[in-house]
Amino acid sequence: MKKIVVLVFVAFLFVECSTVPITGRKRVNFVSDAQVLPASFAQYKGFLEENKLSTNKAMSNQIKEVGKNISAAVDRFMRANNMVTEADSYKWEFNLIEDKTVNAWCMPGGKVVFYTGIMPICKNVDGVAAVMGHEVAHAFAKHGQERMSQGQLQQLGGVAVALGTSNKDAKTRAIWNTAFGIGSGLGMLKFSRVHEQEADRLGLVFMLMAGYNGTEAAEVWVRMSNLSKGKSQPEILSTHPSNEARIQDLKTYLPTAKKYAAQYNAKGIVK
Repeated sequence: MKKIVVLVFVAFLFVECSTVPITGRKRVNFVSDAQVLPASFAQYKGFLEENKLSTNKAMSNQIKEVGKNISAAVDRFMRANNMVTEADSYKWEFNLIEDKTVNAWCMPGGKVVFYTGIMPICKNVDGVAAVMGHEVAHAFAKHGQERMSQGQLQQLGGVAVALGTSNKDAKTRAIWNTAFGIGSGLGMLKFSRVHEQEADRLGLVFMLMAGYNGTEAAEVWVRMSNLSKGKSQPEILSTHPSNEARIQDLKTYLPTAKKYAAQYNAKGIVK
């Protein structure tokens, strides 16, 4: 068992660690863009072929315009901060899908989808910018690549437990496997909540950099909370923070986000 633990520890030592710009969070990511982006772009193309684009030109154009403005701010930030190679790797695209689902997402590399079902929650252009900033932030912070890396490490941990308990009786092996499954599962949920909070905060900075009203970010989640009528599972068992936690965090973080936006404006990063 000790040898297995040592092997896992050594594997961790070789994992590539980097820092998320602006938030400063240390992330573990050993999945390269070259490994992820071609598949991401192909999946996005396939999704568009299988789903109906909205025929509402006004809403579709709003999605594209807001997406262009926020991604342009992100691009300027990256190029001003020696992230030119990364900036060149993004292939930004923004589409509105005819679907009542209340959702939006962004794939690695900058491929964004909004569903028409989320537009009433957005309510206005600043609300669209809040959701757009959040989704773009996921791609900017490489949350998809990080989750893939975490998944691989989780599998490695499972192998370590299996090998380390191979000489134990069936009951002991079952206890260890159950403990690892529950512990690692809750750990992955926590990482998801960390990613969501980070995307909220980065998205707030990006929408401010693009000239939108940051106070609307919290209001989006007020409307989301009203839609859910307070019915949600415990935060510890959710991949997302509670609506109430997000509302409070966005309000609390707004002054800091404004300082970041002003700082980048002062440096000429945004117009």
